[in-house]
Amino acid sequence: MGLNDTPSGERIHIGFFGCRNAGKSSVVNAVTGQSLAIVSDRKGTTTDPVYKAMELLPLGPVMIIDTPGFDDVGELGALRVRKTRQVLNKTDIAVLVVDGTLGLTPADKQLIQLIKEKEIAHIVVYNKSDLLTQHLVTAPDEICVSALKKQGITELKERLGKLVPNTEGKLTIVGDLIHPSDFVLLVIPIDKAAPKGRLILPQQQTIRDILEADGTAIVVKEYELRHTLAHLGKKPALVITDSQVFAKVSADTPPDIPLTSFSILMARHKGLLQDAVHGVAAIERLQDGDTVLIAEGCTHHRQCDDIGTVKIPRWLRNYTGKDIHIETVSGVEFPEDLSKYALILHCGGCMLNAREVRYRMKCAADQHIPITNYGITIAYMQGILKRSLEIIPYLAELV
Repeated sequence: MGLNDTPSGERIHIGFFGCRNAGKSSVVNAVTGQSLAIVSDRKGTTTDPVYKAMELLPLGPVMIIDTPGFDDVGELGALRVRKTRQVLNKTDIAVLVVDGTLGLTPADKQLIQLIKEKEIAHIVVYNKSDLLTQHLVTAPDEICVSALKKQGITELKERLGKLVPNTEGKLTIVGDLIHPSDFVLLVIPIDKAAPKGRLILPQQQTIRDILEADGTAIVVKEYELRHTLAHLGKKPALVITDSQVFAKVSADTPPDIPLTSFSILMARHKGLLQDAVHGVAAIERLQDGDTVLIAEGCTHHRQCDDIGTVKIPRWLRNYTGKDIHIETVSGVEFPEDLSKYALILHCGGCMLNAREVRYRMKCAADQHIPITNYGITIAYMQGILKRSLEIIPYLAELV
């Protein structure tokens, strides 16, 4: 991935929902101008959510999601409906596609209710307008289109553009914590889990954010940090480290230089940080037989010393001295019922959009399950959490 590409977690997620054979995929293809989804007259052609990252004018970088029919039947149908519900949790804008020749079905009305409960910006699209003999639009959030005849598609795209979530006041990753001309030292071990020749996403995004704030990003490996600090000629405004080498970097960074981690900054960027700081103390309450959920927002090839499935479970058991059970989930999977867990440890969430992260936080809060993240957990167990939060004073006071 290049530095100029927009990661999926930073894109506006537009989900297309509706019943089988309402023409969701046809509307998706008409809106995007591409054949992203298979179109057929047979019900249930779309069997799994289809994701496509693209530039869509006038919205800009978006993630288009075509979903299975919400009225699907049978055992497989129920699984598809569950996947559709999961997509709602990460949707910024919902497009409900209705077969205009049939009008709103009970399943459509149930979808509208779910969309409103989740407070998702949405529009109801009556498809097959070329076959209609009556006017269906009765509200400002409704529109008639014909995907087949390409009628109303331009207006639909313009209406979608007006539903784009307001991002004013959204926190950057680090840009608001530094000043122009500041030096920021990034400590990046060569991560075996990253594709050869690439940095992992949070590192790429942080470098870009520093450059956009007119700062200077200096990248070193963990064993070069002490030498670099001694010969830099200017004290860095901040040192940012990969959580896996937190202890070494803390020992090599003088106490008058602020220190934090990529994971902590990503948690702040996604809105998870405050809950993570509150939740980490639950580590002290873990008992033999407790189950901890480790959740990652991406799916990647597991290495022999993987951070989520190997290192953190080992460090957690060593720190607590307890016989703790570990369960892991990755990608879009996240349990609806969290009652069996004593604690949730989440990754930084770089591949998830803010709405998905908020959904997971709310699930935890509603079920009174403490949630924290990798960076906070590692810093806490190594006794350097307060130091790693000094750049955010009101949170450092909570430690």
